Amino acid sequence: MTDAIRHRGPDDCGFYDDGFAFLGHRRLSIIDVAGGHEPMPNEDGTRWIVYNGEIFNHSDLRPDLEAAGHRYASRCDVETILHSYEQYGPDCVQLFRGMFAFAIWDRSQKRLFCARDRLGIKPLYYYSTDSFFAFASEIKALLEHPEISAELNESRLNEYLAFGYLSGEETLFRGIRKLMPGHLLVLDCSADVPSLAIQQYWDVPQTDENADGDDAYWIRETRRRLEQSVELRLMSDVPLGTFLSGGVDSSVVTALVRRFARGTVKTFSVGYREHQYSELNYAAQAAAAVGTEHFETLIDMPEFFNIVPQLIRHEDEPIAWPSSVSLYWVSKLASEHVKVVLTGEGSDEIFGGYERYRWNVLNTRTARAYGIVPDAMRKRLRKFIASSTLLNATIRRKLQHTPLGRDLGCDSLFLDNFYAAFPSEERAALLPYANAADAHVNYRGYWDARPADALLSRMLYADQKTYLVELLMKQDQMSMAASIESRVPFLDHPLVEFTAGMPDRMKIRGATQKYVLKKAFEDILPHEIVFRKKMGFPTPLRDWLRRDAAKSLLDGLLRTDGLLASCCDMTAVRTVLDRHWAAAEDCTDRIWRLLNLQLWGDAFLSRREDECPLITAGESE
Repeated sequence: MTDAIRHRGPDDCGFYDDGFAFLGHRRLSIIDVAGGHEPMPNEDGTRWIVYNGEIFNHSDLRPDLEAAGHRYASRCDVETILHSYEQYGPDCVQLFRGMFAFAIWDRSQKRLFCARDRLGIKPLYYYSTDSFFAFASEIKALLEHPEISAELNESRLNEYLAFGYLSGEETLFRGIRKLMPGHLLVLDCSADVPSLAIQQYWDVPQTDENADGDDAYWIRETRRRLEQSVELRLMSDVPLGTFLSGGVDSSVVTALVRRFARGTVKTFSVGYREHQYSELNYAAQAAAAVGTEHFETLIDMPEFFNIVPQLIRHEDEPIAWPSSVSLYWVSKLASEHVKVVLTGEGSDEIFGGYERYRWNVLNTRTARAYGIVPDAMRKRLRKFIASSTLLNATIRRKLQHTPLGRDLGCDSLFLDNFYAAFPSEERAALLPYANAADAHVNYRGYWDARPADALLSRMLYADQKTYLVELLMKQDQMSMAASIESRVPFLDHPLVEFTAGMPDRMKIRGATQKYVLKKAFEDILPHEIVFRKKMGFPTPLRDWLRRDAAKSLLDGLLRTDGLLASCCDMTAVRTVLDRHWAAAEDCTDRIWRLLNLQLWGDAFLSRREDECPLITAGESE
């Protein structure tokens, strides 16, 4: 099991076995490189810990623990977690500022205590029966255990086709679950029948739209808090750098690292040979303005597609977004120079950076007025927009993103509109045989947890609990695939709590999104970097899937021995491909979902190990 995740910790490994519990660990040495071997015991060997992450305030917690009588054998943060648990019990997690997934085995009490950080930066998966429990940082480690087999969780295919990922506890593997962010798990084995209890210990606080403070206060505090978060995340005994896209988020983080770090700061960017999809010029401009040692890597169509099967094995589930591939290549570049990187992940979800937030606010206002039109008339207009030959394809597509072309509820107007590769009716056609659970149920649960009149708060909170968790998994798995650690200063939990109480006007003002962040740092970066339009890690996937080189790749979706053939209506799959090749519709996102599902099935269910590249260099020209 530990061999399966060697990439997460190539520097050291260790084991603990008491005949009842077995712990294994792989270490990426960041703090106290010489010390910190795990599994780590307490002073008398009654409690043992395995841990993944960083506690950035561990040195602040240490004096009180030492005063209480706890004896340290290293400088590692892992020891602070263990002693904090001894001192405070499960409440210890409230003290920690950072990213973590850890498990503490109390052999005297026969009790396992697991915890995952508040936002889900570090992963923890588990498998449980009445007589057996296993946990790991990645699913592939669980699959090495003879008690666990890889079986399709067919009921969640509907959600996968909609979002590209599963947003709740379940995974695509039947019986394998995630410990959700901000949750604890206690397995008590002291009785004849073990008991498993899971509870939430943290949540994003409710937004207070009547929060005090003028614009200057929110701008000043945003700057102060992010500066503090970045400075905390420079804790390292090994070289570190930043991922730099040239957007405002990564550029701000890089500028602050440059301000607080000693010595040269190294930055890393990835781009494509198709220059219209590359942000490398912006990244180079930001690097020059800040003053970093900058490194770039370029990838092409064969490099992109041929690494996908390997990356699916790293992510353990189908890859939700093509940007995972870019992230792997820039992580690989960074691994040649540093062991830790800081990134701009999380800014959009706390400051309102995605275009869909602004458009949904406009759509919702329009829908309130349009809702007075009789339903029958609205349905006729939707049908006309969808099928009329009087409208060209561009106009039809744009109208179908407005209330005129959709139902007016959250499922259609927001989720199918801005998230779903396959809208509801297409998913129903694709999965006629599956026991397909409601695709939106998890997202709607978070959506409904915020007041109906706090629309931006609803969108941000639901994304923080679903979409962001998947982004963080992608970042963790792709950086760890290259054996480097990524840190996310925007997701320092005091900063997240602060932004939850920030008025909407500070996040979206007119057409300016992330307004407060841009105003807070406009003096330290070029104006064109701070205020340029967001590109969002683009890839040339749409263009590539129009090339003849992609034909054999897509023909593979129709294989009779593939996962798609076993769970999808292949007539519906063929329709997607035919419309794509005829240029009747842009089916890029649909094809990406299907391709990843097929390759995931090959990797984990049928164990098909093709050595042939998906795309050859000559074909892609």
